[in-house]
Amino acid sequence: MLKNSIRIARIGGISINIHVSWFLIFILITWTLAVSYFPLNYPAWSPALYWTVGLVTSILFFISVLLHELAHSFVANARGLPVHDITLFILGGVAQLSEEPQTPGTEFVMAVVGPLASIVLGVCFGVVSYAARGVIPPLAALAGYLAFINVLLGFFNLIPGFPLDGGRVLRSILWQATGNLQSATRWASLVGQAVAYLFILAGIAMVFGVHIPFVGTGFVSGLWFVFIGWFLDNAASSSYRQLTVRNLLAGHRVREVMSRDCPEVSPGLTIERLVNEHVLPAGARCFPVVQGGLVRGLLTIHNIKGVPQGRWGTTTVEQVMTPLDGLKRVGPDEELWAAMQNMTADGVNQLPVMDDGQLLGMLGRDNIVSFIRIKGELGI
Repeated sequence: MLKNSIRIARIGGISINIHVSWFLIFILITWTLAVSYFPLNYPAWSPALYWTVGLVTSILFFISVLLHELAHSFVANARGLPVHDITLFILGGVAQLSEEPQTPGTEFVMAVVGPLASIVLGVCFGVVSYAARGVIPPLAALAGYLAFINVLLGFFNLIPGFPLDGGRVLRSILWQATGNLQSATRWASLVGQAVAYLFILAGIAMVFGVHIPFVGTGFVSGLWFVFIGWFLDNAASSSYRQLTVRNLLAGHRVREVMSRDCPEVSPGLTIERLVNEHVLPAGARCFPVVQGGLVRGLLTIHNIKGVPQGRWGTTTVEQVMTPLDGLKRVGPDEELWAAMQNMTADGVNQLPVMDDGQLLGMLGRDNIVSFIRIKGELGI
């Protein structure tokens, strides 16, 4: 689950989460529909009806985005790629795959099914809008908007810019043609960045009043295009970097890079003594808290920073450590890539390496970075 996300449901074994940024876009869309779109197109409605239809339309729109991601996820699960969670955020949704597709065919099917789901939803809403016209005008209005926005979402995602669905379709085709996932990802990412730059240039032009065919003009619309372009550029480049790092870590286990020299401290040690005797002289940043040969918790620099310096002399390690039962941990034979993903997902910089309740060492983000750097210097 992405940081700063709230779990709201579980569907088919997949956790459904909402990122805090989602609330911003939800409020913005509801406000735009209720204050601008519906009043402009349906001037005879009451203010209460504008807001009611606007709110319902926003909810149905994000349900549509969720169905788009569920289509990806169900196909992924059927192809043996578990999806643990889906997170809705400011620019739509993202399904967290446990691993990359193993074949070009799997990637192609997984990628194309999402846009197809959106287009099918758009057609269904279009049918509802047509049937409700002249009978239930508010229903016809919201269904008409959702028909347009879902079809637009479907075709937008088919733009061949990685990591959009269309970019993944492009990568699957290049992968099939070359047999090289790394090369296919690189070229799909470059196309994705080119698409991103086009969005940014179009947005800047719109800000300065230039009319873009099929898009229009306007300051706010231009800023949105620039923002989307910036997001796509970052996503494309980070996706390629992620695959590169994954390839560098492939086949390696936690025990290969973990630090075995972990300064153990007792729970009764004061923070002041810990800093003066261990942190400053040795530069250590995390400490297993051990009593009677058993690990009771973990103390990090982050824990220390949470204590005012004036209280270091009277505050013990036990009072501020993270207890063992609330501690994320990793096994020595776990894949290094999976361990790094766990650290990123949990927002931590180190994990204790434990086996059968025994502490074997610590895996820090700096251990992984150093390992990657050395492989790069050796040309491996």
